[in-house]
Amino acid sequence: MTKKFLGYALCAILFALCSSAEAQRPAKIPRIGYLATRSGPGPNDHAFEQGLRELGYVEGQNIVIERRWAGGSPDHLPALAAELVRLKVDLIVTSGSTSTRAAKKATAMIPIVMAQDPDPIGNGFIASLARPGANVTGLSNLNRELSGKRLELLKEIVPRLSRMAVFGTTAFPGNTQGLREVEAAARAFGVKLQSVDCLRPKDIETAFQAASREHADAVLVLPGPIFNTQQTKIADLAIKSRLPTTYNSPEYVEGGGLMSYGASIPDLYRRAATYVDKILKGIKPADLPVEQPKKFEFIVNLKAAKQIGLTIPPNVLARADRVIR
Repeated sequence: MTKKFLGYALCAILFALCSSAEAQRPAKIPRIGYLATRSGPGPNDHAFEQGLRELGYVEGQNIVIERRWAGGSPDHLPALAAELVRLKVDLIVTSGSTSTRAAKKATAMIPIVMAQDPDPIGNGFIASLARPGANVTGLSNLNRELSGKRLELLKEIVPRLSRMAVFGTTAFPGNTQGLREVEAAARAFGVKLQSVDCLRPKDIETAFQAASREHADAVLVLPGPIFNTQQTKIADLAIKSRLPTTYNSPEYVEGGGLMSYGASIPDLYRRAATYVDKILKGIKPADLPVEQPKKFEFIVNLKAAKQIGLTIPPNVLARADRVIR
């Protein structure tokens, strides 16, 4: 056996050993960031995790989730978003407009998946639903477009409705457009509006006092981060003021509110997992169209109705997806 042959054999053995070691090296586990204004996990977050499991992702095995909660304070979101960027996550999932804005300001490179947003174009997150065009994509909840349906249902429950107070936050992007949607619906139903601006949580009690003073027959609460962290307080004040109040999400009704109508938020979160899957497989967010809701929920709280002396018509109850008794 020649030295030359031994050299070739040694090289072959070393190559085989290197190839075996390379094959045994574990694949990189994707790391995704999860940014939310809330204080901790809830049904929507569990729906997202369920969506991941349905696609074959098991946390701790083939995916890692870096969760960051703002504790109900939107002011904490920019620092939390910056932290996720420093961790070099593969993408960031956001829970709403405020967290999406913080993530978008923190990075123009890392893909961002919106679990829900009322107006992603108006908020400046995407160029169009069909072609988002940058690093943001995900799902729209159509909250503003559904304001007319909320008013219609409220009119059925409160036939005498002629004047309605609308609680919003002018500092919240998209509030103006949301108010326009309500105004258009109000004109169609012959309802006069009283717009009340709530910039801080302490303004909510003053808002109900203003609504009562102006003899409002009911209240419609627009989406906004201030209201999202005060759901039980708003429900309690509505009952104390004996004002029928309608909301955009079930959390208000579960906290004691009268009624809500809107997209099924858990379903949107579950579908957000499909965006995570596609992006991890190499599709750019700019090429993933923003999708709209497929499921909607109408929820009524009969206990709240009884507390304010209101009777819900049977034909309205029959259309409810869920009745809280």
